[in-house]
Amino acid sequence: MGPGDSVLGNGKLVRRSRGRAGRPRHSGSGSGRFAPASQPTAPPCTDFDIAYFKAYSHLGVHEEMLKDRVRTESYRNAIRQHQDFIAGKVVLDVGCGTGVLSIFCALAGARRVYAVEASDIAVQAADIVNENNLSDKIIVLHGRIEDVDIEEKVDVIISEWMGYMLLYESMLASVIFARDKWLKPGGLILPSHATLYMAPITNPERYHDSIDFWQDVYGIKMSSMKSLAKQCAFIEPSVETITGESVLTWPCVIMQVDCYTIRVEELQSITANFEFSSMLQAPLHGFGFWFDVEFNGPIGTEANSDSAVVLSTAPEDYPTHWQQTILYLFDPMELKKDQIIEGSVTLSQSIENVRFLNIHIQYCCGGRSFVKQSTMR
Repeated sequence: MGPGDSVLGNGKLVRRSRGRAGRPRHSGSGSGRFAPASQPTAPPCTDFDIAYFKAYSHLGVHEEMLKDRVRTESYRNAIRQHQDFIAGKVVLDVGCGTGVLSIFCALAGARRVYAVEASDIAVQAADIVNENNLSDKIIVLHGRIEDVDIEEKVDVIISEWMGYMLLYESMLASVIFARDKWLKPGGLILPSHATLYMAPITNPERYHDSIDFWQDVYGIKMSSMKSLAKQCAFIEPSVETITGESVLTWPCVIMQVDCYTIRVEELQSITANFEFSSMLQAPLHGFGFWFDVEFNGPIGTEANSDSAVVLSTAPEDYPTHWQQTILYLFDPMELKKDQIIEGSVTLSQSIENVRFLNIHIQYCCGGRSFVKQSTMR
């Protein structure tokens, strides 16, 4: 045991180092897959990282995620679907939080589970493991995945890495690091694939509540506040739940992620072109983003796309704690049925903090061109 290490729960080592967690808004290589030429290099742990991990020490964050039945049951169903692959194998849980996914894997027959968590909730994760009499199978490691020591290769990597708008928080890079350093050839990654969608949306109620409210406040005219209200309400992306009725067009795919092959460099900036045709006449209030993830098995296994468990955050599906991410326009635009909206969207990691997400949308509609940009902090 080295300096800074501590023993938590029945002699299982929990290494204290700099490290991950979950969802606050502040702040593999088999056939045909990418095989890294050398071991990945751990990025430095920044002050932003430390603040990020600290945010995940709060119980409320984990309570919100655990109470999200769509999220948690999708993972449990995927583990059960791949139980034959997991049984008797070694699993690595990247960002384990309270350890629920690690426990699901242990109950599915995993021989050993390394549950890695950078935030201080790792202490409680170790207690939960002991409480469920699984300390002989689950080893909780307190530290960043980039800093912990695991002295064997793993057969399975599981992680709930998705942030708002899929990429916010930039935790996928940690999964890629783990994959390149520890996953055996032909190993399993859960989830295996992700797709980010975008579509124009209308939301008159939100605009009315945030902006039109200032037209008449208890009989007093305050319309001079509208400009400031628009800045306060719509300058940053909004995480909220909308319904399928708010979506004006069929969505387009902004990006697709194959967790078996994607490289960290591909996450730095993503650009996609789009062309939408409005399905009805309505005001355009902004653009909405949501994602799906799939839990496919490795190439050549039976449990692949046709039968894969899918976790969806789409407006027409049951709400999740991710909700949808909306980038509102400062002024709505009236759309006619079949009117075309075309342009491009670029998502890029912020230079200020790679966990932040820059969004830049250029679009043309009705013979006019517009730009909307924001940063998700």
